[in-house]
Amino acid sequence: MKLKMKRTLALCASLGAMSTVAHAQSSVTLYGILDEGVMYQSNVNGGKRVFMDSLGGINGSRWGMTGTEDLGGGLKGIFTLESGINLNNGNFAQGGTPFGRQAFIGLKSDRLGSLTLGRQYDMIFYFPEPITVAGMVGSVMFAHPGDLDNTANSVRVNNAVRYMSPSYAGLSFGAEYSVGGVAGNTTANSGYSIGAGYQGGGLSLGAAFEYFKNPTSVTAGSGFFTNNANGASQLSQSLNKGYATASAYQLAVVSASYTIGPVTLVASGSNIQYANLGGVLAGQTARFNNGELGARYAYSPFLFFFVGYDYLIGKGVSTTSGSTIGNQHYHQVAFLSDYFLSKRTDVYLALGWQKASGTSSTGAPAVADFTNQGDSSNNHQFVVRADLRHRF
Repeated sequence: MKLKMKRTLALCASLGAMSTVAHAQSSVTLYGILDEGVMYQSNVNGGKRVFMDSLGGINGSRWGMTGTEDLGGGLKGIFTLESGINLNNGNFAQGGTPFGRQAFIGLKSDRLGSLTLGRQYDMIFYFPEPITVAGMVGSVMFAHPGDLDNTANSVRVNNAVRYMSPSYAGLSFGAEYSVGGVAGNTTANSGYSIGAGYQGGGLSLGAAFEYFKNPTSVTAGSGFFTNNANGASQLSQSLNKGYATASAYQLAVVSASYTIGPVTLVASGSNIQYANLGGVLAGQTARFNNGELGARYAYSPFLFFFVGYDYLIGKGVSTTSGSTIGNQHYHQVAFLSDYFLSKRTDVYLALGWQKASGTSSTGAPAVADFTNQGDSSNNHQFVVRADLRHRF
């Protein structure tokens, strides 16, 4: 009996030790950002608007959890679940999608890279976006008009399989494919993106290309532009709503930044195409080109300033009746001052001004369109945001 008891105790101790080791090799981290501000917006329905907002600042408010498990041999199991939050009413962001920012699982190797599956960001997010003005600063004031090139993350990718390489002497690359899931048509609603980046010294470079077939779907939560739970389309403003009949969407973005002491200079360019348009546009392609310049100045470790200029031009397309639509131009300037009260809490002030000219995609005169803020009531608009942000 004594010998049996000793063996039992030894086995329990051994299992306890194994449990401790396994626990030490796995981790789950809860994190989040709360970004709440008061915004002023001119020329809304012919008047002014003052409102609270937690989605259009430097960071959209969010909470999430990420985890890793060491599987041995340099291989890890990984996952991320991340939800956008509207602090003013407690609702989910991203059109009511519970984990609308990210939801994926995968494997990661320090030597071979990572492979993940789920709702994820595209290659724009990982390579050119971090060195665009919107990627470095955020907020609707610095996002490109309408966010046509997705450099402000208005759209995530559902049903995505993504590979990301490790860094090779500063060079990295990635690719992503979205499975359409349409019965009988394996390419409908599907798409892909590829990207690459380089970092060395003060220089950063990024580039990505993206293509989606049938980007707009009548089924909520599917398609590229309609992948949020509420099914609302990102082609919802006069800037591009006339191109909702496109059967293909493609995008190319390049960007660069260079840091000299306290100053970082930023430049990017993108080409956006809505192809094979239906209805009165009879198979034509609507094209946009966007270019921007920006500069960040770190006055101290606690205070920095950023200024940016963006220019968007839309190429006109002809209707079957002989009229031309979509020949529109946008000028946008923005300024931000950010002061850190601690490593996790800061206050900032952002200002933006935009002016439009030409004819919109609907055939009406072009109006100002700060990303996700709705059409202005005329061709110019001024936006101000005073904000408190906290990370945890």
